[in-house]
Amino acid sequence: MSWPYAFRLAVRELRGGVRGFRIFLACLVLGVGAIAGIGSLGASVTAAIHADARVLFGGDVSARLVHRQATDAERRFLDASGAVSEIALLHAMAVSPDSAKHTLIELKAVDAAYPLYGTVTLAPAQDLAPALAVRDGVYGAVVEPAVAERLGLKPGDRLKIGAATFELRATIARAPDAALSGLAFGPGVIVSAAALGQTGLIQPGALVTYDYRLKLPPESDAAAWAREANEKFPDAGWQVRTASQASPMLQRFIDRIALFLGLVGISTLLVGGIGIGSAVAYFVASKTATIATLKSLGASTRLVFAVFAFQIALLGLAGIAAGLVLGALVPLAAAPFVAKLLPVPLRFSVYPIPLAVAAVSGALTVVLFSLLPLAAIGRVMPGALFRDLASPARRTLSRSALLGTLAAALSLAILVALTATDRAVALWYVAGAVAAFAVFRLAGALIVAGARRIGRPRWIVPRLALANLHRPGAPTARVVLSLGIGLTVLVAVALVEASLNDEVEATVADVAPAYFFLDIQPGQLDGVAGLASAIPDTRLAEVPMLRGRITRLNGVPVEEAQVAPDARWALNSDRGLTYAVNLPAGSEIAAGKWWPADYHGPPLISFDAALAHGMGLKLGDTLTVNVLGREVTATIANLRRIDWMRLGINFAIVFAPGTLEAAPHTVLAAVWLPQSAEEGLVAQIVDKYPNVSAIPVREALDAVERIIAAIGTAIRIAALVTLVAGGLVLGGAVAADYRRRVYDAVVLKVLGATRRTIAAAFLLEYGLMGLISAAIAVVLGTIVAYLLVTGPLDADWTFAPAPLALLLAAAIGLTMALGFAGTWRVLGVAAAPQLRHE
Repeated sequence: MSWPYAFRLAVRELRGGVRGFRIFLACLVLGVGAIAGIGSLGASVTAAIHADARVLFGGDVSARLVHRQATDAERRFLDASGAVSEIALLHAMAVSPDSAKHTLIELKAVDAAYPLYGTVTLAPAQDLAPALAVRDGVYGAVVEPAVAERLGLKPGDRLKIGAATFELRATIARAPDAALSGLAFGPGVIVSAAALGQTGLIQPGALVTYDYRLKLPPESDAAAWAREANEKFPDAGWQVRTASQASPMLQRFIDRIALFLGLVGISTLLVGGIGIGSAVAYFVASKTATIATLKSLGASTRLVFAVFAFQIALLGLAGIAAGLVLGALVPLAAAPFVAKLLPVPLRFSVYPIPLAVAAVSGALTVVLFSLLPLAAIGRVMPGALFRDLASPARRTLSRSALLGTLAAALSLAILVALTATDRAVALWYVAGAVAAFAVFRLAGALIVAGARRIGRPRWIVPRLALANLHRPGAPTARVVLSLGIGLTVLVAVALVEASLNDEVEATVADVAPAYFFLDIQPGQLDGVAGLASAIPDTRLAEVPMLRGRITRLNGVPVEEAQVAPDARWALNSDRGLTYAVNLPAGSEIAAGKWWPADYHGPPLISFDAALAHGMGLKLGDTLTVNVLGREVTATIANLRRIDWMRLGINFAIVFAPGTLEAAPHTVLAAVWLPQSAEEGLVAQIVDKYPNVSAIPVREALDAVERIIAAIGTAIRIAALVTLVAGGLVLGGAVAADYRRRVYDAVVLKVLGATRRTIAAAFLLEYGLMGLISAAIAVVLGTIVAYLLVTGPLDADWTFAPAPLALLLAAAIGLTMALGFAGTWRVLGVAAAPQLRHE
């Protein structure tokens, strides 16, 4: 066989146009474009973070200390290393001049060197240093717009923070290091470090973080400096990071969103693959006479296969190229929508890795869904092919075609796993995709078999609709498969979001406190409790609180320990901890025993069971925590399962009595009280104890709901793209079946059927397909959502029928509309010309 000759025949065939391959190209462009677009957008965000890492981080390196400032020796080392900026970070309450309004803030006290990189943009425009300077005996403050809005302030007005009064000089339009605070509990306020002492907020044990950011000399090695800092001061307890770790929480969040959206993109490509396979099968069927002629003239099966394979390959390359161009433009199109969500502007460029992944995924999908339709025709003899025009011959599949298809499927699964940021999630996705395809393919076959066996209804419309569902060549199974997968994703997302929102709302109504009060000094606790007890139906719970950073696991530095990704967050910064005599409410012992109330002995801790599993720890292992610069090594006495959804007072690390009591600490209090009395109690406590900060739980949960809704919207949009791919498959099936529909309509008209009867039969046929697809999707989507909610999300399950009813109606309407849109022209075809042609 001559490969160049086969290629020339393929090109000659394509000169006639791509009319039969429009759905093939549309499905391929959509799938490849979705994968390339999601990957390019993620790469654009990551490139922006890396390019502006120093600006985001505020320096080349940083050393963070909790509760204390650097010692003289530590400060001398920092000063000798480069330019230093010292920043104090803490929570506080901002209060209007008349004390009528208050809001929780993230207070940042900065020195004259801040910021080392980038600039703080203010409105009205001015430099930061003069905006914070003393004027008429009053220091200035710049605030995020939310602070001014909540307190009803404008530039020139005054506000109170702690015991000090500040003048609002400007609002913050953009701060270079805004992304470092992660999920903040309140809007930001920047003041001068010289003004911090006047606030009275720096109390023994107060939750203050001192961040020392450095601008190293040119050509310095940031990683080497970090190692040197830890080696010279092994007991400092500071957290040393480089600019390459500028925003790990933001990067992790982006990676997770990109992972799930990328998997939805793969789903879109796979659903489009059904359309690709259908288009190839219909194309080969339309070329039956050509194939028969070639084989009768002596063409080998290999030559015929090569001709059509070249055509599919050329069209596939064209579709992949178009999809890559579309995907490469996604960051540019998405920039206006994501600009407000990111601390840095997107970096527009061509990112070869996501484009290469999309291209290879598209090529494998073409092979996966095209090989069997191409190979089946080659084993039929010329005589059978001519008879195929009147009576389709039964196809047999070659072993090589089956092996090739399996190899393509396996290669695509390996590609998904290798390119995913979380291999476990990717492998579960691959298993779920295989199961979903199998279930919907089986469901389609059962529908066809059931329609064949259901009998012949007396009314002509349902009789025709049922007959169309199981007639030879009916697209029922393909339509159910393609639409069902997209609908399943939408159902699962809707039910997961509904369950999480109900969980949040139920938590607020039943068990969550109204406020947490931070930084209560031990001597102030009785006063706070007295103010709370004066309000009827009020309950207060309090615990001592410190901050510490886990430094060693079983004696191994955390930087060297093997820790699962879902537990690494607990080692990235300092954690809250406490000591207790009794088991905290909302916890239950998972392993070990709680210590006796009169325990006196070596340090013991109770640890979160989930974190212990992720860190590879068990009973009897040790955990080293740096508290106020002192390394405390304690033995794990028990592991607890913690119900974090209660939002009560609980800590991952709880020490036994006898270890931390003498350390400077504050008190954390939670208050449950009627909503009508909340503002009054907060105003009294903040007015009497300016150092105390109040965290409104309801506002925090509202923020959580907004995050859940935003993530759900993003996944729903991606799932809708998958549904569009399913619509393309339906459209392709309708278009390919057009001639058969014309023939059926003509015969029915001759037999006396009216246009209304034929139209009703078509509508009922497509409506049944949509109803069955949606019903199966509801069942599968509900199962998936239940497993997700009760498993990894560890929340209470809530079944929400309203969104399911809406999806059911939408699926039926969509299927009927798309199906009828492709067949309505059949109703106007005159019978006489068609009969003369036949």
